[in-house]
Amino acid sequence: MLIDYHNGIHAFDAGYVRPLLAAIHLIESDGRAAFVDTANFEVMPQALAALEARGLGPESVDYVILTHIHLDHAGGAGVMMQAFPNAKLVVHPRGARHMSEPSKLMAGVEGVYGKERARRLYGSLIPIPAGRIIEAHDNTLLKLGSRELLCIDAPGHAKHHIAIVDRQSSGIFTGDTFGISYRELDVDGRPLIMPSSTPIQFDPDEMRASIERMLSFNPDAVYLTHFSRLAPPAELGREVLHLLDRYVEIALAASAEDDKNAAIHDGLKHLLLDAAHARGCRLTDQEILDIWHLDLELNAQGLAYWLEAQDPG
Repeated sequence: MLIDYHNGIHAFDAGYVRPLLAAIHLIESDGRAAFVDTANFEVMPQALAALEARGLGPESVDYVILTHIHLDHAGGAGVMMQAFPNAKLVVHPRGARHMSEPSKLMAGVEGVYGKERARRLYGSLIPIPAGRIIEAHDNTLLKLGSRELLCIDAPGHAKHHIAIVDRQSSGIFTGDTFGISYRELDVDGRPLIMPSSTPIQFDPDEMRASIERMLSFNPDAVYLTHFSRLAPPAELGREVLHLLDRYVEIALAASAEDDKNAAIHDGLKHLLLDAAHARGCRLTDQEILDIWHLDLELNAQGLAYWLEAQDPG
């Protein structure tokens, strides 16, 4: 199903792992198209269906834009670039070399997920020729039909992260830096949003600066990969920044524990449940934890990495 936001932006469920986990956004202007993020190698049926629904073909795609190169965002880039002959891949300069030669990227993912799980999720990554890659330095401006898409550095979740400001819609595609928010936990249209501290480059100070910079554009909406459009951004941004401080408190409190990762995980679990209960979430605790299972696991790992890096010894 293609979600139409009636401003040239559409979203569809990538079908990655479970329903409503990962959104892919399709931007169109004057018969030209761009995809923002790609999920994994199984994405093509949905991507082609989205184009067909808008009366577009593979040759209409000018850009495949990656907010960052974590493989739930970039794992389908190779198959998309094979299918879209006119497209350029747009990626942060720190990520470009990994898209041309993805062996180290895959090895890193295997280190986080384990080899069997990583291969099941992402298959074999397809290298993308360097000549088809645009390195999106800070303030890189892309033209898509009559739209302008401004790529800005957005570290905090990862050092190879960008956000994309769409001046026509006053929207920002935020990847994971602005946070993640699953529609199943909405209560009367009010979302629950949490920071994403996935390993291994989480930095709370950089994340705060990136969120504040996004908010400085006064966007009407933010478009998260997990999961799609949220508004109003100013209030949600304040909420994410408050929770970001809580993440740091949880990590620092765990520094004296023998099993820091377990202590952090437990702290994040209680923070999530408390936030859900405060909004009147109608799901059971177990249903909430089932939805957030992978994120809790990865966020705890990321905070543990960050905590270890703070140790001067």
